[in-house]
Amino acid sequence: MTERTLRTEPRPETAGAPSLPHRLVLPIALTCQLMLILDATVMNVALPRVKADLGFTDTGLSWVMTAYSLAFGGLLLLGGRAGDLFGRRRMFVLGTAVFTVASLLGGFADSAELLIAARVAQGIGAALAGPSTLALITSTFTETKAKVRALALFSAMSSSGFAIGLLLGGLLTEWISWRAALFINVPFGLAIVLLAPRFVPEPPRRRARLDLPGAITGTLGVGSLVFGFTRAAAHGWGDAITLASLTAGLLLLAAFLRIETRVAGPLIPLRLFAERDRAAAYANFFLGPMAMMSMFFFLTQFLQDIRGFAALETGFAFLPMAASIFVMSRLIPRLLPRFGPKPLTLTGTALMTGGVVWLTTLTTESGYFTHLFGPMLLMGIGAGLAFSPLSVIIMATVPTEDAGAAGGVLQTFQQVGATLGLAILITVFGAATRQPSGSPAETTVDGMTAAFSTAGVVTALAFLVALSFRRRERASGSA
Repeated sequence: MTERTLRTEPRPETAGAPSLPHRLVLPIALTCQLMLILDATVMNVALPRVKADLGFTDTGLSWVMTAYSLAFGGLLLLGGRAGDLFGRRRMFVLGTAVFTVASLLGGFADSAELLIAARVAQGIGAALAGPSTLALITSTFTETKAKVRALALFSAMSSSGFAIGLLLGGLLTEWISWRAALFINVPFGLAIVLLAPRFVPEPPRRRARLDLPGAITGTLGVGSLVFGFTRAAAHGWGDAITLASLTAGLLLLAAFLRIETRVAGPLIPLRLFAERDRAAAYANFFLGPMAMMSMFFFLTQFLQDIRGFAALETGFAFLPMAASIFVMSRLIPRLLPRFGPKPLTLTGTALMTGGVVWLTTLTTESGYFTHLFGPMLLMGIGAGLAFSPLSVIIMATVPTEDAGAAGGVLQTFQQVGATLGLAILITVFGAATRQPSGSPAETTVDGMTAAFSTAGVVTALAFLVALSFRRRERASGSA
């Protein structure tokens, strides 16, 4: 990667800063990011017990995951803009507080409806805190080497957090209860709320307006599509409500795009996509989680319902993936300046595609080391290579005034991709299992392999997007 790509010009507000950021700034921000990402998957392992305790239906159970991701992804853009307007540290603390209270209430939920409501509230808090987390990192760490390291660690938390959530969920569910997967957020959230006002600096605010019409149409549009796909899994494509929901979602998203091209302060400034590598990075931040979430959701069901794994065993089954993602993410600060994004993302998405295609060979008799360990390792190494550089590519050169919006768009693409991907793949699963082809277990596995086949198409698309990255010359030592 060239020096031009990674160098950031001195900001007016930081050019003469004599002191380095406090050593707790990065741990506070990364702890918050890990906490928010964990909750996208930490309940996955607990789903069978949640279903038994609260009386969820088979199709309704996916809303335990979808309710959080949908609120998180749908409101991230608004949360990013709110941070720019009202103060990023203020939104960071407020969002963490909302998330913490919602986690506490969710842990005490005694009905399916209350748990879903708590998960929505968690998503709202995450949407307020998430964009400011990334924006605070980019505005606090202005020296190039420190910024790249901080962004690489942020990517490591974002990528490995999905898999770590499965491991943590298994531990807590097996040793205590599924409710502990929600209660665990409370002490960390309180620590962040108490420490952030003291140690995290508040960047300057800028004058702008909240794009409420864009926020409403964008959130409702994505929500309608997710609801439509999820309903299609149970009622088929001919269902009137399914068709109406999908149509409304497309119309609302079309209205959102029209609003964004006309409003003075858009939630998604189109100038963010003017740079080719940044646009490609955003696209892959959308596609990658679509495939990853399907793997997490369906494999937890396969391990527990088909192979009889306990919750703790299921969590540990994902440990190779989590470890490989984190290790590869730690290597990115060295690999990215040397090779540039194109070789890394091409290699990573190719490995992910191989891992997903391998999963299409699953049967009811498939063992862990023969059919699961290999795909998980490929997916972990591939995700670490393919997606850890993306935060650096997107945020390293973004102007300070767009940092909140850029961070919001990045995390929106990640969360909306995961949410829509899970909804689409559940629909594929439902269509494949509607006409049984054998025993109930065989039919279930057939549905899972159909979903993995679709996920393979998604990772192949990510590979094609990676082809559009510019090929970099080796950067000089100063880069």
